[in-house]
Amino acid sequence: MDDIHFEHTISVGQVVNIRAKVNRAFNTSMEVGIQVSCEDLFSDRHWRVCHAYATFVTQRTNTGKKVTLKPIVPHTQREQEEYSVAAERRRVRMVHDDIIKDLLSSGSIQQADSSAVCSAVPAEKTKVESVELVLPPHANHQVNTFGGQIMAWMVNVATIAASRLCQAHPTLRTIDMFTFRGPSQVGDRLLLRAIVNNAFKNSIEVGVRAEAYQEEGPNRHINSAFMTFEVLDHNRKPCTLPRIRPEPLEGERRFQEAIARKKIRLDRKYIISRKQAEVPLSVPWDPTNQVYLSYNNVSALKMLAARNNWRLSSEKDEVRLYTLEQKSMLSFRVEAEVDVPAHRAFCLVAELSNRPCWDTHYKKCELIHRVDDDDFLYRVVTPSVPHGARGTPTSANPGQGILQDFILLASKRKPCGSGDPYVIALRSVSLPTHPPTEGYNRGEVLCAGFTILDIKDNMSLISYYNQASPEVLPYISTDIAGLSSSFYHTFCSCSQYLTRNRLSTSEELVDQHQTTKTDSLSEALRNTQL
Repeated sequence: MDDIHFEHTISVGQVVNIRAKVNRAFNTSMEVGIQVSCEDLFSDRHWRVCHAYATFVTQRTNTGKKVTLKPIVPHTQREQEEYSVAAERRRVRMVHDDIIKDLLSSGSIQQADSSAVCSAVPAEKTKVESVELVLPPHANHQVNTFGGQIMAWMVNVATIAASRLCQAHPTLRTIDMFTFRGPSQVGDRLLLRAIVNNAFKNSIEVGVRAEAYQEEGPNRHINSAFMTFEVLDHNRKPCTLPRIRPEPLEGERRFQEAIARKKIRLDRKYIISRKQAEVPLSVPWDPTNQVYLSYNNVSALKMLAARNNWRLSSEKDEVRLYTLEQKSMLSFRVEAEVDVPAHRAFCLVAELSNRPCWDTHYKKCELIHRVDDDDFLYRVVTPSVPHGARGTPTSANPGQGILQDFILLASKRKPCGSGDPYVIALRSVSLPTHPPTEGYNRGEVLCAGFTILDIKDNMSLISYYNQASPEVLPYISTDIAGLSSSFYHTFCSCSQYLTRNRLSTSEELVDQHQTTKTDSLSEALRNTQL
């Protein structure tokens, strides 16, 4: 199960509506999206309670053969969005455990405040232990205990542990991502242990461990979960909570890990859980939030590409310009087919350092940091747009004559399955090592990038997306209105670059930089945006 955040509580007598749907099937696993809402029959009110993602895996047949799942075919726009982003969520799940280990090993987690230890509540006072017998009503048709039943028992003991600290009725707010390590079956005794790991100003983290055992044999670790509780006052505001004094050794370890998990929760809530338009443009980048920034970067581009209400604005020689209006945002998409295999086009376009070879609007592109094989940080310098130039705003531009620079996170992804495109996503981040400098106007990119789809006969469909804010809209308005065709010249230059280097090695690309800069294209590309 992925993180579960409970936005509201449900009272006795209210109706709970649960909807579940398979978002995507991989080889032997599938992601299921679950939405829980509540309905008050007397006031006719409806509200969302939580939204969660669960991963189910297939069991082997009696002969030990793996069961391969049939692929899901999305039909609606919403289904296409969930289908596309499911691959990125799967990527985050696989590195979840490593994130906490890296955060703890970096030494950035604060130690316990010894000055408050005397007045703190000893953690051992919050310990709770319970045993439950698994009966047939608690299991499914395969006689495996329902995961939800195990979680319900775990929530019960966690609530008691939290109550012993705050001496009040706590409200469950979040359950961190967790994995069922193995099945429990009818006849098992489930041993449930809970203890408060850490108490922050307005929240409590409780750790719960579930083990199963029979009359004979060792205990089997079924699941461990971390739950966050709050105590609300009469105005539904969080109360200030007492401090906790951890036990020596293991208790101190849990205490420090709880701080790391709180940091991760804030990153997820700040970067992942919000909609793209709600996330500040230049989120500060650091290694601890890299996974979530990368997720947000790729998922935003995939969701933009999955929209089905794009409108064809202009077309020239099979190079098409589309627009999409969303409230105060205008997005545009430029696409064309090229006679280059998709995997080769992906390698060429993903190397942003070589983009000045074909895009004269990229004056300079330097690699700042190689995060890993799929994520990179670049500083891009673009030339200033002279006042009155074709395709530029007619109003006064305070940044005239000043070069623009961007700090971009570039995230590239190969297809996760058949029919998936290659993805190169771009978004702005901020780096303390590269603050805005005099002589440059710091620009920002909300969502941009390429998708490259393998179509037929070693040809590929290249689509470029940019989610333009009102501030940069005048720069592309003439193309959208049909008064200029710089988008056409840009893609022609890109197509020529790809065709010319179809069989070239990446080291040869830089040497061709000067030959691709022609005077005619310089004028045409002067107003092209990132």
